[in-house]
Amino acid sequence: MVNDERYDSPVMRIGILLTVVTVIGATITAWVIAGRAEGPQVTIVRPTTFIGQTAFFEATVQTPEARLIALDAHVEQNGNSYPLFSLDVGASASIQQESESNLRISRAFDRSSHPELVAGSARVVVRATRPVLYGYREATSETAVDVTVRLAPPRLSPLSTLHYINHGGAEFIVYRVSPSDVDSGVRVGDREYPGYPASGAGLTGTDDLRVSFFSLAYDQDLTTPIELYARDPAGNATSARFAFRVFEQPFRRSRIPLSERFLQRVVPDIVSNVSDLADEQVDSSTSSAELLDLYLFINGELRRRNRQTVANFATGTADSWLWDGPFRQLSNSQVESGFADHRTYLYENEEVDQQVHLGFDLASTANAPIRAANSGTVVFADYLGIYGNCVIIDHGMGLQSLYAHLASIDVTQGTTVNRDQQIGLSGQTGLAGGDHLHFAMLLQGRPVTPMEWWDEHWLEDRVQRKLREAGQS
Repeated sequence: MVNDERYDSPVMRIGILLTVVTVIGATITAWVIAGRAEGPQVTIVRPTTFIGQTAFFEATVQTPEARLIALDAHVEQNGNSYPLFSLDVGASASIQQESESNLRISRAFDRSSHPELVAGSARVVVRATRPVLYGYREATSETAVDVTVRLAPPRLSPLSTLHYINHGGAEFIVYRVSPSDVDSGVRVGDREYPGYPASGAGLTGTDDLRVSFFSLAYDQDLTTPIELYARDPAGNATSARFAFRVFEQPFRRSRIPLSERFLQRVVPDIVSNVSDLADEQVDSSTSSAELLDLYLFINGELRRRNRQTVANFATGTADSWLWDGPFRQLSNSQVESGFADHRTYLYENEEVDQQVHLGFDLASTANAPIRAANSGTVVFADYLGIYGNCVIIDHGMGLQSLYAHLASIDVTQGTTVNRDQQIGLSGQTGLAGGDHLHFAMLLQGRPVTPMEWWDEHWLEDRVQRKLREAGQS
């Protein structure tokens, strides 16, 4: 046997030892580093504040290649744990892989699936574990959010009586609702009219009193369901019926011929003032057919956009009344067109369009002073498409008035105005056939007939009487 000293020399033994130590050291280092690895990134999307009679759990988990060893979610309350989701029982929830490294877990739960939950404080906890170091180690993370369990629906009851609703008109109700943080109001079909603290209408008393103006709109059926609604932040909801009567109102129909002269006057002005039409060129070479096409866009699509712009101002309404007494009609004015008139437009004796006119056209004298119908805050004072120079005044609790086709505007946005204060001069800007004021009343951005708001008897019977009776009760 040959004794090869090359393999048994001290140098070789030291080299082998260093190699072994290096490997062991690297292994230990990798093991330690793996032990410090972060677990999956977990975000609880909902619930974040409340759990109601019905609730929805949703969370996202981000981890490399969406690899997980374990994932579970549960609700902790009074020392007990109630499961929401487990990776081992995935059928209890929906799992969606949104990207290579991101998962979304969601499920609904309610009193039947979690009968042990009671009203009070609770915590939603999600724990996730992923493999690290080729599966030899694990990294776990936990995310939790404190919530409140609310299981009782809001309490809701009408207080006022004798609700008479004219089709296209407004009504008023006083009611009670609790607790104080719920959203409530009147639902008319698929449209909601929020309620406001009754103190904003001058009615003092308990803080569970609310008031709401609502409407059966001109385009809703006379049999449309009308009821009070309330829902709390946990999603618990309730409704309550109240007594009312609906009265049908006639809406006129008219046929309006479009002249070449009218198109040549209104179309170029609107095109030059509306950004939506910035690419259009209108001059003496524009043909009659092109003018008509532009007019039909203005009278249809631009009208729809302008109405939506007007409706959006309702979101910033004051939560108390800014007005007092009946609204004022334009002095010495003649009504040229009424509310919800159905108009058929004719060009060269052929029908080209149909629209509904949602205001009153009031004619006086050219450049007549236009005054605020009641006190409030100006929320818009600028050019607005079909309305031309336009002013919108907020009167609080979702009630606003609109003044259109003005020759000039004398107020600015944010200005507080008093009833009868001049806000501009009448004119024929926008889609106006002549010098007049287009006046509209809006409730939560939806047009209602102005005639009721001009009538002190209507205000006394529909509004003031109910406030007095509620105060006495």
